[in-house]
Amino acid sequence: MQHHVRMTTRSSARAITLAVLTASASLALVACSGGSDTTTPSASASAAPIGKRVTQTCADLLPVEALSVYGKSFELVPSFEPEKGTPAARIAEQRGRVCRFAATDDASTTITLAVADLPEKSLTNLKDALYDRGGSVPTYRVEGYFSLTDGVGRADAFADPYWITASSTLFTEPGGAQPVIDAVRAVVQPSASATPAA
Repeated sequence: MQHHVRMTTRSSARAITLAVLTASASLALVACSGGSDTTTPSASASAAPIGKRVTQTCADLLPVEALSVYGKSFELVPSFEPEKGTPAARIAEQRGRVCRFAATDDASTTITLAVADLPEKSLTNLKDALYDRGGSVPTYRVEGYFSLTDGVGRADAFADPYWITASSTLFTEPGGAQPVIDAVRAVVQPSASATPAA
């Protein structure tokens, strides 16, 4: 019976994660037009956060200079609140760091970054769900995944114990997110930059 309960929990977590993955791009697009949040996936099953507080600031994790590779100047959006039900919102609930950068010449061009420090079991559940979905990216030098939905690319990388997720319309393929993933990974897990994960 114990094993059955665990499988159900894991399946539920996988289903919730996949629902959030599918909805995240749509919600990100609605965020720009101030759409109401009437259909929120119930992804926050636990009342208390299980993640450790991410102490690095947005500027520490991703200096705006690192974004110059996109041919635009970016600035941090200080009052950014992620849409409920998105991966960024889930990370915020887990005491993670959520950042949004907007192009100075076009505020609709944004990069959203979220970083969480999570327990091993939570990371394993997330990795399993993303693995099942597909889109593995070995060039992230840690376990990583990429998806493109409705023109919004999303990259996920696991520099254990950190879950890094970034999304933008600029990410049309896995390599598009590489500069962001590399910059953040170098801050949270410098050893992964020198040696690929085993």
